[in-house]
Amino acid sequence: MMLLGILAHALSAQAAANPGGTSAGVTHGRRVVQLKDARCAPSANCARNPHEVSVRGYLVLSGRGLEKGLRVAFPRVRNAKIAKNSPMARIYESPSGLAVHLPASAHSGRIAVLIGGGRQSNPVGPITVLPYALHPPAPKSPLAPPASAPNGSAFEGQGMWIWYLSKSAGGSLPALVAQAHAAGVSTVFVKSSDGASNYWSQFSPELVATLHANGIKACGWQYVYGTNPVGEAELGARAAAAGADCLVIDAESEYEGHYASAQKYIETLRAKVGPAYPVGLATFPYVDYHESEPYSVFMGPNGAQFNAPQMYWKAIGTSVANVYAHTYEENLIYGRPLAPLGQTYENPSSSDLVAFRSLAAAYGAHGLSWWDWQETSEGGWSALAAPLNTSLTVPNPELTSPLLSQGAKGDQVLWMQEHLATAIPAQTTSGIFDATTTSYLEQFQSAHGIGASGKTDPSTWAALLALPPVAVDWTGGGPAG
Repeated sequence: MMLLGILAHALSAQAAANPGGTSAGVTHGRRVVQLKDARCAPSANCARNPHEVSVRGYLVLSGRGLEKGLRVAFPRVRNAKIAKNSPMARIYESPSGLAVHLPASAHSGRIAVLIGGGRQSNPVGPITVLPYALHPPAPKSPLAPPASAPNGSAFEGQGMWIWYLSKSAGGSLPALVAQAHAAGVSTVFVKSSDGASNYWSQFSPELVATLHANGIKACGWQYVYGTNPVGEAELGARAAAAGADCLVIDAESEYEGHYASAQKYIETLRAKVGPAYPVGLATFPYVDYHESEPYSVFMGPNGAQFNAPQMYWKAIGTSVANVYAHTYEENLIYGRPLAPLGQTYENPSSSDLVAFRSLAAAYGAHGLSWWDWQETSEGGWSALAAPLNTSLTVPNPELTSPLLSQGAKGDQVLWMQEHLATAIPAQTTSGIFDATTTSYLEQFQSAHGIGASGKTDPSTWAALLALPPVAVDWTGGGPAG
């Protein structure tokens, strides 16, 4: 403490020799502290204006004489001058450079670096502080999803799901091919099996060969239950052996809580089709409504590479815009590209179908698909080929990750704990956000220069997901709770 007092006295004396302390910088020991700019980071939390920042984001600083540990002060109320009671945070080393995390009570206005002895650097700004997470704005004129898959992925372009081949295009393959081409459908997802013993003969090498000969990709999809995961995986591999360009797992309520079955399914399937074979998961879009669905196993290491959430807005009872916002907020943490699965059943309006396609482009999805062929009306088919509505863009602000805190439970908590345990091995993978998890998360946040809130804000998710998840051997039914 005595050393700090001597240093403060020396700094005060030097400041008196340079009372201006403005854009020329302020002397800090023998160095000049000059703040040049403060820009929003990371990009996932920022808008087009780099001086707009969310309370969930941080600022990357530039200037002279900046160093780790110096404090940055923010206005206590909007446009207030920096004072002794201003909210403050210390500079830390972020992946983007020297940065400062916004204090919870920070407001918009000009900020400054505190030097000591009551002195501060030159102010910069104004910085606009917004009380929500920002999402990068979409392009003004979003492009249509590609009609084909340039990199070979069957999940790119526009797809259509087939339940019964005999009820789709009258069971005529020439008619089916013609209708697919007219609507810009580049992939068909045909049911290949149900459960562990019922393989559907409609998914055959002959079907695949005919579709391939006409420039259409063919994927198999299977409905699974979890009672015999080895048998289900074997039928999935059978579809792959028939020439399927991809396999989609339709795992719904029957699989909730069955983590060991999901793990056995994935292990068996990968042993038969290899680690690179394209697999997708099609299940509930709202992860927070299905806390015990094993998303983290199906889309975890060695699992499905693609996420095709069933975003059936009309069946859910919401709007197209809302189903996108909620689905993306809840699913991005799993790190799999989303290929939205929309509905043509229940006769949705043509404007809704166009909106679904338009928002897929705005959100950056490389492909989308529809359930299902046999229930699509004539007007629905026309809407699949209609021009996009370029006025639809991603909402700004737009939340980009689930904000979890103590008391939460479920698969998202489990996924967080699996990553946190890589940094703090004492963390258990229980799926319950208890006081111990809160304490460990606060430790992790402090170590990474993030405000120790004990909550999974986007900055915390970004730091956690940069780590690999620990391996979990699900010998039981699933996580606690």
